Amino acid sequence: MVAAGRQRSGGLLLNGAMKLRIFTEPQQGASYGTLLSVAQATEKLGFDAFFRSDHYLVMGGGDGLPGPTDAFLTLAGLARETSTIRLGTLVSSATFRLPGVTAISVAQLDEMSGGRIELGLGTGWYDAEHTAYGIPFPALGERFDRLEEQLEVIDGLWRTPVGETYSFDGKHYTLKNSPALPKTVQQPGVPIVVGGGGKKRTPYLAAKYAAEFNRVFTSVDDTKAQFERVLAACDEQGRERSSLVLSAGQVVCVGRTEAEIKKRAEAIGRDVDELRANGLAGTPDEVVDKIGKFGDAGAVRMYMQILDLSDLDHLEVLASDVMAQL
Repeated sequence: MVAAGRQRSGGLLLNGAMKLRIFTEPQQGASYGTLLSVAQATEKLGFDAFFRSDHYLVMGGGDGLPGPTDAFLTLAGLARETSTIRLGTLVSSATFRLPGVTAISVAQLDEMSGGRIELGLGTGWYDAEHTAYGIPFPALGERFDRLEEQLEVIDGLWRTPVGETYSFDGKHYTLKNSPALPKTVQQPGVPIVVGGGGKKRTPYLAAKYAAEFNRVFTSVDDTKAQFERVLAACDEQGRERSSLVLSAGQVVCVGRTEAEIKKRAEAIGRDVDELRANGLAGTPDEVVDKIGKFGDAGAVRMYMQILDLSDLDHLEVLASDVMAQL
């Protein structure tokens, strides 16, 4: 049996319906105003959530103008300018912030949003952004160690009853007699999302700390295989499999005609055939069919990566022609 309180499920509907979430990559070039427009369209059109990456440097080509925006500051603004959609990071890096500060910041975000925040947390992987902004970037083993301690500290701070204190003595972080405040609106804490492709430590951490396990940008078969590892880790820890939400994520490029599909692919510098093979691309019916395959693999949420944030018509097509079929 899962420990009390581990079954945080955010906005999940328990009837098995696939929930569609919009996922953005602002480090590629987006202002807060642009993100606000996309988030408000996400809410208006009835999507389940708006998530953003937590990165500080553009990837691949492009100049990244106007420059990076901070993920938590963005979510704070959106928390006050939206009212129904869930908001979160996919995912924040454990190298960016101390766990005590993260617990405080996310609890405040939860209060500002009326209990709509989710925290994706990972090891961090993009060495170049750390170098560019003076952020220490230890070796992978240490990053996993730090992530595990951060998850334990954040979860422990949120779960500590009001009036009691929390202490932790780890290799990388030490807390003594913390008042463990503020508390989150969602109890016993904000849903935590853990993701990745590691075969041992990632499933273990997801089973122990996460409300949701996420796997992005992999095939249906590879996604299913990782889901199975995570569920096996739940078994090993005596956690009920059904208490862990499984989700997938893919880049999206949908159009009602081939010309529309091609135009959207060109706008993000991708080839249509490649997107059809490696993402959610094509006509609405094609995309619905592929989402269904991820559903058959166990996913109940799909994060749809939107790379052209100026194309709000794309969101409308997804809402009217894809989401409506689900």
